[in-house]
Amino acid sequence: MSRDTNGDADGANTTARADTPVTERSVGERVAVARRVDPGESADTGEIRRLARAAGYEVAGAVTQRRERDPGTELGAGKVEELAALVEAESADAAVVDAGLSPAVTVELESRLGVRVLDRYRVVLETFARGASTERARLGVELARLRYELPRVKERTGAHVLSRAVEKGTPVNDYERRIAGLERRLASLPSPAERHRKRRREQGFDLVALAGYTNAGKSTLLRRLADGLDLGIDADATAAAAASDADGGVTVSVADRLFETLETTTRRATLDGREALVTDTVGFVDDLPHDLVASFSPTVEEVAAADAAVLAVDASDPPATLRRKLATTLDVVEDADADDGADPVVALTKTDLVDEATLADRRELVGSVTDATTVAVSAVDGAGLDGLVTAVRERLPTERATVEMSAGDEAMAVVSRAYDRCRVLDVSYGDRVRVEVAGRPSVVAELRGAAEDGPAEE
Repeated sequence: MSRDTNGDADGANTTARADTPVTERSVGERVAVARRVDPGESADTGEIRRLARAAGYEVAGAVTQRRERDPGTELGAGKVEELAALVEAESADAAVVDAGLSPAVTVELESRLGVRVLDRYRVVLETFARGASTERARLGVELARLRYELPRVKERTGAHVLSRAVEKGTPVNDYERRIAGLERRLASLPSPAERHRKRRREQGFDLVALAGYTNAGKSTLLRRLADGLDLGIDADATAAAAASDADGGVTVSVADRLFETLETTTRRATLDGREALVTDTVGFVDDLPHDLVASFSPTVEEVAAADAAVLAVDASDPPATLRRKLATTLDVVEDADADDGADPVVALTKTDLVDEATLADRRELVGSVTDATTVAVSAVDGAGLDGLVTAVRERLPTERATVEMSAGDEAMAVVSRAYDRCRVLDVSYGDRVRVEVAGRPSVVAELRGAAEDGPAEE
């Protein structure tokens, strides 16, 4: 039996069922979920349930509480007793609390419940561990785990042990040594992603990053923007998040899964005449500590290196949820950008699920959070996609030039290349061919070099 108990004060409850598949990582491990919110807020446990499932747990049931935070137990004494009863009734192996718990609160809850207590951060860590498929990702997640565990080890070890003269061989010293070792190993690893980005830029590609909350519609948006198959250089990263289509090509998975992979997926797209590589990054989660974000650096790296960033925000989310998710995404993007990137574009996705009045409200809400350009889109029917492409193109590094050359086959080849790689603003034919273009500076320089007579004076 699985059940939910929900109360505005300690003691009230209702019942509901929650079945989840058991995964290979936590076979047979069942968890009881607890969530506390301030009075008047939604106590929905949907997201923490999905996080627990993604970490490989079976959710046995949940208790919720609406009250101010209890500094000693997070939930309050009565609700802790209720959670303990649920743990016992469902033979749960652990309890998951949808909050960031201090080491002291974690230890206190474990003593009262008699089982392991996992807070939101720990569940996300375990989820990331399941999705880490490269050495860099695995080391990063392990480093984040050790940093998370260190203060908890100190709390459990006790002050009397820590007061000894830096005794070698204590659990605390062991953790500190392992953290230092992982930091050195990570710093020494080469960055294949950086090599790929350098080569792509040399080939004249613009780089665009899609960032946003999990299940905000990024993968569907990427599929809409993409020209064709995933690039071979990203095949390993893409494999876990892609499935073959009827033509034998590759399409991006749009399943409702959190952290399906810690790697990024890159596809080629043509944005108003500009050849671009669009990367779908790992989705963000509310209240995710920034040191954990840094642990799965592909998202931060891709956003920092991009010529333009698109922040996907689900227009069908309730206002408070949308505001929170947008703030989470903006925090990470602003940290990554280092003040030298173009302002991001906010894409209000899933507009096919809301009416005009709701969409207008969501636009106003986004405007109250950020002054970034906002474009409403539906990746399902393509509505608003042209406006999004225009907004992105305006943020790409651009140079305008007029290239002039004698008419002939070579001139036609240059014009053809201009149409393929740039925006052609004007072209005229005669004894001499004159083409005005706007595009990536490196591509414009390439066209200049190909023109036998060089650029005309403007």
